[in-house]
Amino acid sequence: MTKISSSDVRKVAQLARLELPEDQIETYTEQLEEILSYVDQLQEIDTENIPPTTRAVEVVNSMRDDLVEVNCSREDLLNQAPHREGDFFRVPKIL
Repeated sequence: MTKISSSDVRKVAQLARLELPEDQIETYTEQLEEILSYVDQLQEIDTENIPPTTRAVEVVNSMRDDLVEVNCSREDLLNQAPHREGDFFRVPKIL
């Protein structure tokens, strides 16, 4: 198991731009020790015959196929515009 020191916690806090009060350094040192201990336990697990995955549960694409549908003609849409110039919408000038 890796031993985390108080100076390691201070260094990580500095890199993360965190200001830790001195009275909490020991608490964070113990917590990081526990986290690394758990990671050590995970590294002991034999995963030789387990295929790599990206998800715990297989996800199926439930999206519909794209279908081209004509709902309105260009002329119908342009006729609904408040201002039109030929085949384009006319909008106020923005600077």
